[in-house]
Amino acid sequence: MPATLAFDVYGTLIDPSDVVRQLRQWLGPKAEDFYRHWRDKQLEYSFRRGLMGAYVDFSQCTREALAYTCAAEQAPLDAQAQQQLLDAWAHLPAFADSAAALTLLRAQGARLYAFSNGSRSAVRALLAQAGLLDVFHEVISVEDVRSFKPAPAVYQHLLSCTQSPPAETWLISSNPFDVLGAAHAGLRCAWIKRSANSVLDPWGIEPDLQTASLLELAERLAR
Repeated sequence: MPATLAFDVYGTLIDPSDVVRQLRQWLGPKAEDFYRHWRDKQLEYSFRRGLMGAYVDFSQCTREALAYTCAAEQAPLDAQAQQQLLDAWAHLPAFADSAAALTLLRAQGARLYAFSNGSRSAVRALLAQAGLLDVFHEVISVEDVRSFKPAPAVYQHLLSCTQSPPAETWLISSNPFDVLGAAHAGLRCAWIKRSANSVLDPWGIEPDLQTASLLELAERLAR
């Protein structure tokens, strides 16, 4: 059983696609395509800023990505609608398997950490409203190193915070870029393939584990 498990938050523990539900009131059947464009641009902006050394809070990446997507898609979202969508990121639900899997892993003796591109205060508040915060030993944010995943310095920061060796530290994420970034930094990795359409980048790097859910992950790590 691994001693240290670091969980990505957005897309792994927490379901950001719940934003689609709100988008439908303005965009109808175009909501899902708009969300995917927004989410891709949100991540792209964090990657760009990490490379540029131009760190801002992840919430700013989210805001700027929304503005870009509205313009690119010519979406009829006024300032009030955009603010409502931004506020929704603080009230996203956990995936159905998150609480049970985390509780099981904690009972098995693992040290659990939330590890996110979001600010510590935002992530703590998000996990608290989703009922997940208390199971974690600590919330670790990239804000301390002023960069974003998948920068190597971010994963080194995780190791520094957990005081655990890379070979005994697992990064658990549904985001392929996060899995590859952690593997490149020498950590062990589990990819939670939450969608059948998800594809791992063909870089010749494979995760140590691949599962369809967090509960499956907990069961396999317990063996």
